[in-house]
This record gives sequence, C-alpha cells and structure tokens, in this order.
Amino acid sequence: MAEQLSDVQTILATDCGSTTTKAILIERKDGEYRLICRGEAPTTVEAPAEDVTRGVLNAVGEIEDLTNRRFISDEKVIRPREGENGCDAYIGTSSAGGGLQMMVAGAVKKMTAESAERAALGAGSIVMDALATDDGRPSHEQIERIRGMRPDMILLSGGTDGGTKKHPVEMAQIISAADPKPRFGVGYKLPVIYAGNQDATGEVRDILGDKAALYVTENLRPTLESENLKPARDKIHDLFLEHVMAQAPGYNKLMGWTSVPLMPTPGAVGLIMQLIAQREKIQVVGVDIGGATTDVFSVFRGDKEDPGSETVFNRTVSANLGMSYSIFNVVAEAGFENVVRWVPLDVDERDIRNRIRNKMIRPTTIPQTIEELMVEQAISREALRLAFIQHKQMAVGLKGVQQQRTIADAFEQDLAGQTLVDMMGLNMIVGSGGVLSHSPRRVQSALMMLDGFYPEGFTELTVDSIFMMPQLGVLSTVNEQAALEVFNKDCLIRLGFCVAPRGTGRDGQPCMKVVVKTSGASDTHDLKVGDLKLVPLETGQSAEVTVTPAKGFDIGAGNGQSVTRQVTGGTVGLMLDARGRPFTLPTERAARVAKLTQWNDALGIYPE
Repeated sequence: MAEQLSDVQTILATDCGSTTTKAILIERKDGEYRLICRGEAPTTVEAPAEDVTRGVLNAVGEIEDLTNRRFISDEKVIRPREGENGCDAYIGTSSAGGGLQMMVAGAVKKMTAESAERAALGAGSIVMDALATDDGRPSHEQIERIRGMRPDMILLSGGTDGGTKKHPVEMAQIISAADPKPRFGVGYKLPVIYAGNQDATGEVRDILGDKAALYVTENLRPTLESENLKPARDKIHDLFLEHVMAQAPGYNKLMGWTSVPLMPTPGAVGLIMQLIAQREKIQVVGVDIGGATTDVFSVFRGDKEDPGSETVFNRTVSANLGMSYSIFNVVAEAGFENVVRWVPLDVDERDIRNRIRNKMIRPTTIPQTIEELMVEQAISREALRLAFIQHKQMAVGLKGVQQQRTIADAFEQDLAGQTLVDMMGLNMIVGSGGVLSHSPRRVQSALMMLDGFYPEGFTELTVDSIFMMPQLGVLSTVNEQAALEVFNKDCLIRLGFCVAPRGTGRDGQPCMKVVVKTSGASDTHDLKVGDLKLVPLETGQSAEVTVTPAKGFDIGAGNGQSVTRQVTGGTVGLMLDARGRPFTLPTERAARVAKLTQWNDALGIYPE
C-alpha cells in the first residue's frame, strides 16, 4: 500500500513516454485540487544524454518558466516545498525504453495462458508472446522464441491447485533450456514469476533456480471457476521497478526523487479508469491510440444480467496498430478497401493511396490540408475498430468452466468465454492519444469514436484533454480526492451523449422517435434509417430524452420499447445515430461518398 499523501498543497507529476516526457503541476486552490500548468520535453534515454532525468528536468523547467517559480535545485526536484518553490509531493510514471515487455506461459492456451496474459496486460506490460503446451509449436521453436524475444520478465502459470503438475513443470523446463537473458542489465538473471499450481512450486524452483531470478506468488487460476490476478500483477509491478526500471539509464536517480514508486504508464491509466467506474458506478471503455500501439481498457460487470455483480477490469495492447510508426500495419491489417471507405472524397483511389504512402514515409508528420486530415482520421477509425475487436476477444469469461446448459443453449458453441463487453450496458467511452485529444474539432473526435466502437443505447463520449491520465492514475493511489477532482475538472472533456438503437433496416425507413425535454422547451426528432443528427445541448445542461424505436430496433428495453433517460450536454451536444447496429456502409463509391458527406454535414465535421 502506497503512503497516503493527503495533506499536500503542491503536487508535481511526470510521465516519461517513449518520445516525450510530460510534466503537470497540481495545486490546491480554494479547497480543491486543480491543474495549474504543464510542460513537455523530449525523453532522454538514448545517446547523447542517456539519462531519463534530463528530459524530466527539461519538462519541469518549462513549468518553471510558466509559473515564474523554482522546482529544481542542484539538478533535482525540490521536495519538500521551500516557501513558494518546490513541491510537497513528486510522482511519476514511465513507458520509456519500450515500456515493460513480457512473455507469458501456461498449460492450456485457452485457459491458464489467457489468464496469465490478462494478468500481464493489466499490470501495464506489452505481451510479446503467450506460450502453452498445446499451442502447436514444438519445444525447440518455443525455446528459440524465448531466446529471440529477449523479454524483461516471464510470467509462468499452469494447473489448478491440487491438479496435475506435469504442464507447469514442462514449461519450466523449456524456459530453463532457453536460458533467457534480460534486455537490460548485463550479468543480471531474468525475473520469472511463478503463479501456477502451488504443488509444483518445489519442482519449478529446482528447474529454474540457477537459470533465472524466480519469484513465487499465488496461483492466478486456483480453480477452473476463479481467477486471482492481483498477486501476480502486484509482483510484476514490483519487479518492473527492481529489475527493469533500475537498469534503464537514469532511473535509479529518478526513483530517488519520487514520493512513491514509479509506475508503468498503462498500468496507471488502468487505475484511474477503474476508480472512475467504481466511484460513478458505471461501465467504461477507454482507448489510448498512440503512434506505435493502441491500448484499450474496459471495466464491465462480470455478469451482464446481474447489475450488482462485481466489475472486471481488462486491458489489451494492439502493439502493431498506431498512427505514426505503425500506420502501415493498420492499413495492412484492415485492408486498403476498409480504410478508403471512410474517406469522403470522390477522387481517384490512387490519390488516396499516395497520401497514405506519404504518411508511411514520414510517419511523424501531421496533416496540413483537409484532405490529409480526412485520410488520417479514416485510418484512425480502422485502428480503433481493430483494437476493439482484439479487446473483445480477450475480455471474456473464464474458459474451461463447466456451465449448466438448457435446450435453448444447444446451438451456442462457447458459453464460457463469451466477451464481457456489453455495448448496450456501456455508459462512457474515454478517448485519448493525439488523433483524438488534439483533433482540430471536438466533433471529429466524437465521430471517430462512434465509427470505431459503434456504441449502442445511451453512451457518453469523452476525451482526455492533454493526456494526463497516467499521472492521475498514480496520484489516485495516494490521494484519491486530488486525482478525481483534477480528472473531472481539468482532464476529462465531455463531448456529449450518443443515442444509437440496435437493429438494421432499409435506408429511409423509420428508425426512432426522440423527444428531448429541457427546462425551456420540448423538441421531437423523427429519424429514419441512415440518419445522423446533432441536437444542441451545452456542457452541463440537462435534458430528459425519451426514445421510441421503430419495430425491429432496440434501445435497451426490447424490440420497439421506449426508454427515458436523463442526459447532460457537452462540447459537441446530443448525437442521434440511426445508422443501424451492426453498422454498414454502401459498397458503391458514389453512394458511400454521398452518405459520408451527409453525416459530416449533419455534425459539422469539416469547415466549409
């Protein structure tokens, strides 16, 4: 448990990213915590600096210039505060140096290996590969894979407590034969966490004791019916600080400055997402679409039918989907046809191909024209869509669990292992990353999330204003009040609610009737299939919205049944989406461009 920092006035927080180090200053003003200013500078883990603290000092130096106060003395952060200078607490997160890269191993690919992957992803790591005794690869290939990948650590699981010891012992032998070396720290042993059948601990220790730094924690799959991921996640975090961060250039010095231990950036984002879901009693999906990877986070109830069931947190990393260095992978995985279908330009497709090629050649450039922006935002839709598909495949119930079946389930092939993602029950989507947080118009961010996630029912769309969720995540471990106040008042920008019924129909047939009642007026909107409409509703303004779907459409209460909900406005307003779920676009180019143009005009996506 981190030390509580309850009685502090000034908090300095930094996030060392792979390319940029961000610093924010939070202070208590008039009884509440607020963001004062921010600074940023290039991250310095490579030559010539090779000292991560240089980037931190440069980013904090920008805050000094903006506030005309001193936060640095003798090449380090001033803590505790000295009058107007320095801070009461300094906290930090990091994904510099490629972040935390892990391999996981389990007995059965669809059971313990997936549980191990969920544990590693939830701790903020990138999972390079998941090995299992039944993954179809011979032992020598698995050994070569471990040697070639050079992970920061390995999580070994397998078997339920009291069950067979054969599989975890076999995987331990494969790891031993590979004799893996860590990415950082010559002469150090690679950390291996064993979180499998506790009866096999002695044999695993005998096999790996001389080849790796072995750490034993509780079984992450003690029975078929249960997962216990927290002990493994906590151990991953501890070893990340001890074995990975400590070997990166300058991190030992940086860890000596902070009030609480550093945390992996994605793990910190996961913490703030879970806190918001818990405090507001909502189900949440968050996405961070970066230059090289796209992270998706979700908090959903474990049982869709039981509103009181415990929530389950999941995180996935799409390590090959991003908007700069990985932009080619997005186009390759989605297919050019799926990317170009979002571009509302009636031009030769060779022109669009050339624009995409220019972005591949110069991945760090930003759009300079409306046409370039259209192409970039088209690619972002596919990155979001593909990353969310991968997330839904990972965010599932426990596989291998016996369930009672009825005749109604006779044609259900996989009851156990169904996705926990419930789009009709989803309350909020939080978007972050450059393409969403820094789009020229907030309504563009809203439409990208609509087209990437296809929310159903009533869903609030939001974006992280300047990507400070990592710092607020680590802050939440020591001062929840400060983290929540800054998150709600300075970090989260509420775009507005989307209302979208589930169901499909012919273009132009009735879809839903929407009555919007505010304190001053009542308006009725009749939407046909294929319509997208924006109703003005300002930030903080409340409205009572009654939706009556047409036959064949469902807004959450069943086919054709009305639903009334209270919603609040945002910087975009109330979005009424009658385009159908599942969503489809016309296949013929002229009709598709006409539809895209109609939707863009309805929302005011691009300036005249």
